[in-house]
Amino acid sequence: MPQPNQSATVPTDSHSPPGTKARKPTFLSNLGADLPASLVVFLVALPLSLGIAAASGAPVMAGLIAAAVGGIVAGSLGGSPLQVSGPAAGLTVVVAGLVDEFGWQVTCAITAAAGVVQLLMGVSRIGRAALAVSPVVVKAMLAGIGITIILQQLHVLLGGQAAGSAIENLTALPAAITNVELHSALLGLAVVAILLTWKFLPAAVRRIPGPLAAVVAVTALSVAVAPGVERISFSGSIFDAIALPSLPDGNWRAAAMAVITVALIASIESLLSAVAVDKMGGSRTNLNRELVGQGSANVVSGMLGGLPVTGVIVRSATNVEAGAASRTSAILHGVWVLVFSALFAGLIQLIPLSVLAGLLLVIGAKLIKVADIRTSLRTGDLLVYSVTLVCVVVLNLLEGVIIGLALAALCVLWRVLRAQIHAHAPAAEATPWRVTIAGSCSFFALPRLNRVLHSVPEGQDVVVELNADYLDHAFREALVAWQRQQRNSGASVILEEHGTTAFSDAEDNTPQRQDPREFPLPPRTSWQPLSARVNQVDDDEDGGQPPLRSILLGIDKYHRRHAEKVRPLVQDLTDGQNPDTLFVACVDSRVNPNLITSSGPGDLLTLRNIGNVVCNDGRDASIDSALSFAVKGLTVDSIVVCGHSNCGAMKAVIADAEGASPDMGDGFDEWLEHARPSYSALLAGHPVALAASAEGYSRLDQLSMVNVALQLRKLEQHPVTGPALASGRVQATGLFYDICTARVVLVTPEGIEQLDPSMAVRS
Repeated sequence: MPQPNQSATVPTDSHSPPGTKARKPTFLSNLGADLPASLVVFLVALPLSLGIAAASGAPVMAGLIAAAVGGIVAGSLGGSPLQVSGPAAGLTVVVAGLVDEFGWQVTCAITAAAGVVQLLMGVSRIGRAALAVSPVVVKAMLAGIGITIILQQLHVLLGGQAAGSAIENLTALPAAITNVELHSALLGLAVVAILLTWKFLPAAVRRIPGPLAAVVAVTALSVAVAPGVERISFSGSIFDAIALPSLPDGNWRAAAMAVITVALIASIESLLSAVAVDKMGGSRTNLNRELVGQGSANVVSGMLGGLPVTGVIVRSATNVEAGAASRTSAILHGVWVLVFSALFAGLIQLIPLSVLAGLLLVIGAKLIKVADIRTSLRTGDLLVYSVTLVCVVVLNLLEGVIIGLALAALCVLWRVLRAQIHAHAPAAEATPWRVTIAGSCSFFALPRLNRVLHSVPEGQDVVVELNADYLDHAFREALVAWQRQQRNSGASVILEEHGTTAFSDAEDNTPQRQDPREFPLPPRTSWQPLSARVNQVDDDEDGGQPPLRSILLGIDKYHRRHAEKVRPLVQDLTDGQNPDTLFVACVDSRVNPNLITSSGPGDLLTLRNIGNVVCNDGRDASIDSALSFAVKGLTVDSIVVCGHSNCGAMKAVIADAEGASPDMGDGFDEWLEHARPSYSALLAGHPVALAASAEGYSRLDQLSMVNVALQLRKLEQHPVTGPALASGRVQATGLFYDICTARVVLVTPEGIEQLDPSMAVRS
């Protein structure tokens, strides 16, 4: 402990020498990484901000004001150091509607008021609560915005004017195509072509941001070949574009709803973007502080005549990929936007509107992701996705999101309340009916429960598989009443429980919570849930199950409970296998390769023999052919040799060396010749034996580890595996499974190493 007149020292990281004080990164220490990253983000943000402003029906400079404020204010005050903020496509539709309804200056006031709401949300520390939105609704909202932007900008690209709604734009599209302005359309399509093919160009070319290259190249082309095309127009610089907000003349209810809409959408988009940046390697975001930063930026942007500001994933991802180290990059990007807008505003007026339309078409298309549709289909959320998307396009953004959230909540409620109850008719006369019940079993499920239970004929034996995470008294009483009725008809009803409710122990009481457990089937019942062969197998005299019956009961349980879950894992393996590892293990029943490696079907090609030996003299065709099949046929990447503790094969080796070899026939004697070198190496003080002895392992376990090391050496000398190992195409690893501790030890030719559970994570 430090003395009172001393200060405790804290190392800055794991590499700091002892006794050094922690130092916070300074502006200059990160400038080498942040300065080039800020320039890259600036080049990406410039055309995007102009395009979003044009699509929103706002003054073009409003996009640059929002970009500068977002970078400087949100970058300085926000809780995500690497997130970049500015105008976002997600609010384009909302802003366009506000401008059309209230005018630009009132829209600025709405933006500032939305920032105040965000500030209050951040101060109230409800940042994480803002993430309680179904992801499928957010994805559908973005897709709906993308479709709306596409329908809107198609008219601009064709040389016309966009209508107020997506439906109007869709219905007017044939007329716009008929009256196309050829030069305008060709310029817009040129931008689209450049952006779509940019990723296929050489890496040196792709260092230039695609949007910037497309806008600059096509703008230069338009000056030469289409001087009369419609271009961006404004007067003055960015400082001349500053417009003070004004309050609405009336319709305060609509204005208040607009404030809430902008605040919620901007907050959700910013927080989701911040979480995504965290996953890309950024430091963990302070979500409440991020709301404060975003709210402050929107207040300033609205007061200066800028668009609403949100965290933007495209610019943030660019920032991370460019190597930014701190929030300095986002701040500097805002400074560059401000400087460019003040000094080079004249260059912006050279950009044709159709060029920005082509840029926005690609941005809108990127908001519609096929992967999101597939995910919603796989998770059962396709209905929510489709309804939200259609409502956003047909109605408006706020109503579409509200409808989507309401539908998502109803779907969750439906899934919670609707228990899965099914009756399965027997496949053979000797087997019983099967009723499966899973999920939350409440009185809401009683109609379905009674319908399914009464579909089972009277007098038929039944197995009820109950896998409930919740079971209320009404559901239990209904099930017990039917069980009594079925038993009164002369049938047997067996109840198996696999969930977290105590049913059998409750009897006349309300079911209680319990740890997950299973109730195994009794040895014999009035019915036999197996094939006729099982019925012919008698129990042991002590009432236990003979081995055959135990295996077949296990197969029966597998078919009833697990086959449906395993089927998706093995469907892709129907036509063949492609394992990455050959696992050579002992035949000992206590060693389960898939268990100790957490592997699934198709991952391991397993070779098991007495003592996990490898033969390199061609005297064991089975082992040699397995090695050839693995290396040449399946081209595995690695070979693992795994021994284990208290190995019976190694006991036989020691007994043989001491003159007490067990009499197990000529085949076993021949096998001993392959294992005897391991015992000789043990006596000679093999490094593995010395390391194992130092760790306190017994002589028997030392021999098992030495045996693994020698098998690795045999693999290097084998005519099949040797060349593959020498070339580096295949790697060999030795393992030792300690049954007592259920831990795995790494065995190398030089020694042993206790595996650190966090090793794989760190590597």
